[in-house]
Amino acid sequence: ITGHNPSAYKAGRVYGNITAKIISECHRNINMKRRDFAKYLTAVVPVLTSVPTSLLAADSWSLTADLTESCSCAIPCPCNFGLPTDKKCEGSRLIEIISGQINRIDLAGIKFVATFEMRKWAKIYVDDSMSDAQNEAFEAILPVAFGGFKKLAKKDVTRVPLTIERSAKKIRFSVPESTVEIEKFKGLNGASVNISGLPKPSMRDYVQSESLVHKHKSNTSNWSHVKTNGFTSRMIVHGS
Repeated sequence: ITGHNPSAYKAGRVYGNITAKIISECHRNINMKRRDFAKYLTAVVPVLTSVPTSLLAADSWSLTADLTESCSCAIPCPCNFGLPTDKKCEGSRLIEIISGQINRIDLAGIKFVATFEMRKWAKIYVDDSMSDAQNEAFEAILPVAFGGFKKLAKKDVTRVPLTIERSAKKIRFSVPESTVEIEKFKGLNGASVNISGLPKPSMRDYVQSESLVHKHKSNTSNWSHVKTNGFTSRMIVHGS
């Protein structure tokens, strides 16, 4: 098993220990009868099959997702242009996976919100209407494609009701502790402001917005911002 995924490493140790046990037993009794060896394998196979899918190494993965975010930065947020701010940045990002796979597990339909203070902490709120299969897929893709949020959140991942409302100009999403509503920023002659060529694969089809509501209240932090940065974008990423 290759790569730097800690879960994959854990799975590799499980398989490695089982393989070593089989070899050791064969060496101990080189004349083991085929029938006895088959019995031994039968005892070991259930251990192999009990390893969760999310622990298996990802030979390859890919996903396409829609992002909606607001943060406390003035328009435009420099982070989206590859220039991380040195000021306090508080934000909430809605991630809706449209298509993708990891270990042949379908990722379509996964939705979650990541609320954060840049470089300090994050809370991840997973849509509680997702199926068991989608939750399994979420556990597999989170540390691979969203490792930054996973690292900051640690174990602060909860399943909660998630509501999303869309109109031609506005998007609103809400979980019990965070709410964001953004409106498209008006450009020349009232047209939307679209930016291409940003230096991140998560910032394709970037459309500038402005926050109407951006609030969070939890045991970690409490804020409310208005007329700060907001955006929508398309995330297209893959790895192996």
